[in-house]
Amino acid sequence: MSGANFILLINLSVAGLLAASFMAVAFHDVGRAPARWLAFGYLLGMAYFAVEFSIPAFANARPAVVAAFAVFLGATIAFNGGLARKYDVAPPWPPMLFFLFATTVAVYFVQDLPRQSLARMMAYQLPYAVMQFVGLAIVWSSRQRRGRLDRILMAVLAASGLQFASKPFIAHALGGWGENPQAYVQSSYALVSQSLGTVFGLALALLMLAILVRDVLTEATSKSETDTLSRLLNRGGFTRHAELAVLDAARQGVPVALVIADLDHFKSVNDSFGHASGDRVIETFASFLREAAASHHVAGRIGGEEFAIILPGTNLAAARLFAEGARSAFGALPIDGLPVDNRCTASFGVAELHPSEDFADLMRRADQALYQAKNAGRDCVRVSAGPVNGQSAATSIRADPGRI
Repeated sequence: MSGANFILLINLSVAGLLAASFMAVAFHDVGRAPARWLAFGYLLGMAYFAVEFSIPAFANARPAVVAAFAVFLGATIAFNGGLARKYDVAPPWPPMLFFLFATTVAVYFVQDLPRQSLARMMAYQLPYAVMQFVGLAIVWSSRQRRGRLDRILMAVLAASGLQFASKPFIAHALGGWGENPQAYVQSSYALVSQSLGTVFGLALALLMLAILVRDVLTEATSKSETDTLSRLLNRGGFTRHAELAVLDAARQGVPVALVIADLDHFKSVNDSFGHASGDRVIETFASFLREAAASHHVAGRIGGEEFAIILPGTNLAAARLFAEGARSAFGALPIDGLPVDNRCTASFGVAELHPSEDFADLMRRADQALYQAKNAGRDCVRVSAGPVNGQSAATSIRADPGRI
């Protein structure tokens, strides 16, 4: 068995394993359309390697060569379909399928050209390069935030496209790709070509597996950190994200403030109007927080009727204004299920991180300020002026009457 044949068998086996791996990801989450398309692409890859392996058995190899070309180009198109689904880009099916048809016809007719003709080699290899660059364009055009793995994927797609485009010149440098299709697997070029295909095919597959697994884990983490009623972060999720925000603000040398809010007389809402009405109060306040928060703010429901929001890049005065605006606006909101003349209010505690503190210290001072706001009659904002001999000094902003 030649070296190229041996690599073909390896590629056939690897393609099968990769197809099974992507199907496993798809079965983990039935909504994983990207994994299903990628699995289909590598199944087509298996078919391509099987056809390539069988070419020496045909007296007239033209149909098998054209079939191998079409199947492998179809595999790259399926791969691009998976990329498009993953990166939320409309898959360019019509142009890709037309390109498949047109290039397959072209490959059929260029078989009449001399075997070592550069035009014949380029007609076979350049369509693969084009599909790799289409995949690169799909990832590039995505509006999703791209992480390190996504950027590496783009680089590998570009490199893969370039290696396909360079193969006609590699074949020429190595003395051609065999006197006929049956002799292809015995040529030095076949060994190099199949080796390059293995490296890039495996690299792309492993990157996509890593990206899909990353997304699955991110989604699972997000679900575990999200409060189902408010759709804000739960206490554990808020603490983790807030600690990261505090560390990031400290690295950048910008202020960071914390606002804690507690819905006033919430038990009386449940007792008087029912728990469904209480749930709507929580949903309304949470929705208000989501709308009021900027994209870099972190908001969460940290208790039954207690909420918190971390404000990176915000000093104490600005955080106090945020809390006062939130207090005033929420107090004017009607709540479904409550009488028209009833309004819910909330009390707020505000603190800014001191250089000598960590997040736990900031949380404690904001909570103390909230406690003082509730003792001061509720529906008001109390601000912690900072740690003083281990204690927090606080000032209050009183509100208009009319509390629940």
